[in-house]
Amino acid sequence: MSSSHAASQQGSQPVGFVGVGTMGRPMARRLVAAGHNVVVYDRDDAALAQLEAVGARATGSVREVADSARIVFTSLPTPAIFRQVAVGAGGLIEGEAIRIMVDLSTVGSRMEKEVADALLARGIETVDAPVSGGAAGATKGTLAIMAAGNPAALEEVRGLFEVLGKVFVVGDKAGQGQLLKLLNNMLSSTAFAITSEAFVAGVRGGLDPEVMMSVINAGSGKNGATLDKFPKHVLPRTFDFGFPVASVCKDIGLAVDECQALGVPMWIGSVARQVWNYAAMQDGTARDMTELVKYVERWSSVDGLPA
Repeated sequence: MSSSHAASQQGSQPVGFVGVGTMGRPMARRLVAAGHNVVVYDRDDAALAQLEAVGARATGSVREVADSARIVFTSLPTPAIFRQVAVGAGGLIEGEAIRIMVDLSTVGSRMEKEVADALLARGIETVDAPVSGGAAGATKGTLAIMAAGNPAALEEVRGLFEVLGKVFVVGDKAGQGQLLKLLNNMLSSTAFAITSEAFVAGVRGGLDPEVMMSVINAGSGKNGATLDKFPKHVLPRTFDFGFPVASVCKDIGLAVDECQALGVPMWIGSVARQVWNYAAMQDGTARDMTELVKYVERWSSVDGLPA
C-alpha cells in the first residue's frame, strides 16, 4: 500500500491520540489540520478543550479512544504512565478498534518491548516512534521520527508521520527507535552541559560570548547547543526551549542504563547524568533545560552571561 493511498484511507477513519501535552498537543493539532478525524484523551481538560476548539473529538478515557480508532498515537511523560495507558486496566490493550499503537514517547527500549509483546498477544502491533525536535518541531511539522516495527504497520502509518515530520525507519523491532532516541538525547544533553561550562569559563576569562559563539560555530567545537539553544534561548536570557530538566534527567538516566546493559562503560555519560541530576536537586526539575547554565554560573560565581 502506498503512503498516499494509506493517507487517503486514514482520512476518513478516526485516528486516536492519548497524551496531548507539550509535544502531543501540537502533533494532534497538525493531524486535525491535515484533515484527519482525531479522537483524543488526556487527563488535562484544558488541553482537550484546546484541541476540541480546532476540530478534534475529546473522549473521557483511554479505552474510549481505543474503541474508536484503529491507529492510536501515544505521547506520554514517563515509562510508568506509558505502561498503564497501554496495558493497564482500561488501557489500549482492551480496545475494540485499535490494531496499531504508535508510541511517540521516550520510555526506553526495555519498556517498549515489554508493552509491545503484551499488545501483540492481543493482536495489536506497536510502532516504536520517538521523536526529536522539541515543541517547536512538533508545531512546525519538522520532527525527526525514529520509527521501528513491523514493516506493514510502518507502511500503514507512514502518511500520518509525513504530517508530523521526517520519518527514519531504524529497525523492524520495537525498542530500536527508543535506543536511537535515547542516544540522540544523551548526546544533546551532554553537549549542552559542556557548552555551559565552556561559556561560563569564557566569561570568567573576559571573552565576549557573542564572539565565542561565532568562532565556535565556525570551527570544530560547534554542536546543537552552540548552533541553536545558546543563541536562541541562553544568550537572550529567555530560557524557553520548552524541555524541562526533569525530562532530561529521565532520558539521560534511561540512556546510561541501557548502554551499560549493552556492555558500554559510559564514563562520560554517567558524569553528564550526575550534572543534570544535581541541577534537578537544586529546585530545578520543572525549570527549562537551558537554565542549567544558571547553575554553572552560580557554582562559578558568575553573575550571568551578558546578553
